[in-house]
Amino acid sequence: MKKTVRLSDIAEKLQVSTVTVSNALAGQKGVSEELRARIRQVAAEMGYQTRGASVPNGKKILNIGVVIGEKYLGPYPSYYWKVYQELSLIAGLHSCVILFEVLRHDREEAMELPLFAVEQQIQGLIVIGEIGRGYLEFLSRQPDMPMVMVDFSMRGLRCPSVMADNYYGMYKMVNYLIEQGHREIAYVGTLMASNSITDRYFGYRKALLESGLEADPDWIIDDRTMEGQIGNIRLPKRMPTAFACNCDLTASELVNLLEAKGYRVPEDISIVGFDNYLYEGLCDITITSYEVDIKEMVRCAIKIVVSLAEQRGTPADMRLVSGKVVVKESVRRIG
Repeated sequence: MKKTVRLSDIAEKLQVSTVTVSNALAGQKGVSEELRARIRQVAAEMGYQTRGASVPNGKKILNIGVVIGEKYLGPYPSYYWKVYQELSLIAGLHSCVILFEVLRHDREEAMELPLFAVEQQIQGLIVIGEIGRGYLEFLSRQPDMPMVMVDFSMRGLRCPSVMADNYYGMYKMVNYLIEQGHREIAYVGTLMASNSITDRYFGYRKALLESGLEADPDWIIDDRTMEGQIGNIRLPKRMPTAFACNCDLTASELVNLLEAKGYRVPEDISIVGFDNYLYEGLCDITITSYEVDIKEMVRCAIKIVVSLAEQRGTPADMRLVSGKVVVKESVRRIG
């Protein structure tokens, strides 16, 4: 028989008092939001039965599952790890307990439910980062498990999504390069590797077209495999004056490649990225980028999944969250 998890078990693991755990799970005052979120996370991981519990205002606590594809979590903190952290903090403000799982390739291919959905009931599911259509369709068919997609959408799949404005975000980044005098601009990102990369490419093309600039086919450069493995970026034979990269991680890889080939950034070549999130130490300059409003994105996702779980109507199919251009060191004005 499975052992019942008690408040004292959670308190012992976190080295806090049982009263603190009780107050955190009941939504009482006197516990910081960061600690409250951590207590709720550990309670969920240990299998503490919160289902049906309620906070003082009478609102039930909801168990919300969160899935991130294995390919998005490398050896250092990633953009999607930051999205998850913000999500776990904001969830507590909406009476939600987050149960987190990294979706392994083998479980995805075998069409197996996340372990948290097998072990206990969840009232909603959030998928962060694009995963395979077949598995998403499998998840969407599960009864009583409304799903929200974060930072991607999937055509033909009838569930809501919340995502950064990839199209206009990259449009703004390329226009910034044009304003700095650049007329020969390459795009770095493997088309169709994800919807986000492809949307950003079309924003790049729109900016060029409006300025009467050509997109040399040799300047559309792959940065990853279709499975998401970044690397093996090739430089074109005729170099542009600037590169627009689909994400900051790709931008950092390109900076290192250019410097290894004897180019200086930004003295010789300018670079912009996307996300405004990069683990410290990956390259030796800061990258001008489009900052995604992560807090607003996850706030929308939580509100939607709670609304669906409580059957309070059907939200819009897609919500786009705007961001802003953040100027740093990687672009030089020319001309």
